Order: sequence, then C-alpha cells, then structure tokens
Amino acid sequence: MIKLLRTNAINLDFIELVKSLDTDLEIRDGEEHSFYDQFNKLENIKHVIVAYENQNPIGCGAIKKYEGDAAEIKRMFVKPNGRRKGIASKILIELEHWGKELSYTKYILETGVNQPEAIILYQKNGYQIIANYGQYENAINSVCFQKILN
Repeated sequence: MIKLLRTNAINLDFIELVKSLDTDLEIRDGEEHSFYDQFNKLENIKHVIVAYENQNPIGCGAIKKYEGDAAEIKRMFVKPNGRRKGIASKILIELEHWGKELSYTKYILETGVNQPEAIILYQKNGYQIIANYGQYENAINSVCFQKILN
C-alpha cells in the first residue's frame, strides 16, 4: 500500500531520496550535472511529498513558488524498485491538489532529454511542453513543461 505524506525539505526520508536522485542525475547528466545541480537546492522548498510503500520511503516530489500564482515541480524521484507502479503519478497528483490549496493555478517544471521516463510521466499527466524558461532558456538538453490547474 502506498501512503503519501505532506512534509517539508528537512524530512530525513526526503533528504535520503534526494541523495539517490542526485546520484542518478549525475550519471544521466554527465558533464552538465553541475549546471543543473545549482538549481536543485532544498533551502527554498517548503512543500514536499514523500511516498511510502509498506512504510519504506519509495519516492518524493516537491513544489516551490516560482512567481505570481505559478509553482515549480522539483525533486521528483521514485526508487528503481518502485517504478512502473504509478507512484510518481500519485505524487504528482497530490502535489497538484496541495498547490490548489496554496492558490497556485499553474505548474512549470524542467526535466532533461536523458530522462525519457520523466517526459512520458508529465505528458501522461496532462503537462504540455513549453519553451525553456528562466535559467533553462539556453539549456539544449532541458525539456520544460507547464500545466494549468483547474
């Protein structure tokens, strides 16, 4: 059974999951990892979801205020043994519900061409590809998305 916990960026399970995420991204991003890593710090993240499978942390995701009524999806990750079970979609949907409660009406996010499963996840959940935004504007390996919340 999957349980979702709303928490914050000092949650120890979240911190451990992010370490695993960063290890994975370092491999996928190669030489570009330091560029992307600078935008993934936890200090400005206040809203975190940790997914538990049989009381073991299996995945996470977060939202971070971007500007106005827009929030950015950050730090999405599911451990390899939890993939293809719909856990990432559950985390994403819970983040969207939480975002509505926080009065966000739009989500944006960045992922990379080296994360094809992430691209599929976001498209499957109604996110549309947009022009790269902000710090990712000239990053050729970035793929940016948005979703307007109803």
